[in-house]
Amino acid sequence: MNLTEPAVRVTGLTKKFGAFAAIDDVSFTVETNKIYGLLGRNGAGKTTLMQLLTGQQFATSGTLEVFGASPVENARVLQSLCFIKETQKYPDSFRPEHVLASAPWFFANWDADFAASLAQDFRLPLNRPIKKLSRGQLSAVGVIVGLASRAPLTFFDEPYLGLDAVARQIFYDRLLEDYAEHPRTIILSTHLIDEVSNLLEHVLVIDEGRILMDQDADELRGSASTVVGKKTDVDAFVAGRDIISRDGIGGLASVTVTGLSEAERAAARTAGLELSPVSLQQLIVQRTTSTTSETASTTDAWSARS
Repeated sequence: MNLTEPAVRVTGLTKKFGAFAAIDDVSFTVETNKIYGLLGRNGAGKTTLMQLLTGQQFATSGTLEVFGASPVENARVLQSLCFIKETQKYPDSFRPEHVLASAPWFFANWDADFAASLAQDFRLPLNRPIKKLSRGQLSAVGVIVGLASRAPLTFFDEPYLGLDAVARQIFYDRLLEDYAEHPRTIILSTHLIDEVSNLLEHVLVIDEGRILMDQDADELRGSASTVVGKKTDVDAFVAGRDIISRDGIGGLASVTVTGLSEAERAAARTAGLELSPVSLQQLIVQRTTSTTSETASTTDAWSARS
């Protein structure tokens, strides 16, 4: 295993369940010591992709490497991974203190003092049976393990959904603080895009098993604007541009476009048009919605011709 390699390198990866392609010919690279967002709708393929990367599923075709080697039945690679998911399971007889006590067996970089500090932050009852924990407390157990593992590659598959808003903010704060002191590669899979957007350095958006977006987060944040005004004026301004979404009522139109320069923004304002920024969540929602609409339109067109 080579920690100087990219954390993940995927080429032509496909995973089929019968005739259904959960992951459909995807290729991408995950660099070391960055925080990635793996984003997409329910059923888009996020969890399946993470299961492939952590050696829990076998690929149908294509190649994947984690730190330069296959993760499947590879103890050296697996020792560098931590995969925390929303449905994390523990033995019924366990208490949180047992989970934290056994963690050093699995994670070479485990920090017991950090875990104890996190348990206090989340007000986790360490001696209460796992089966008697609330959903939020159970989520806290997973979050603590994921953070205190300090694994070179750590996956969080929405384990923090059970946390309330205050606890989620604690998670985000502690993640950033510890990441600054102990850099590693972290992949967050979440629906709470606006909440995590400021944490992310790179974004991977998956939709219907394919990678829809693979971009630097800062570039994405400023890449789109919504243009609002009279329909004729808006249509004239956006002609020939990359249009993500279009809406309107009566003589007014609202169109989201990408790639506007400062000069073009100034020209839009001079023309009496309003410009508003598009959040990362809005951008991803519009991208995935437009892709779904295009797929449906294509399917309808083929149906009409057959």
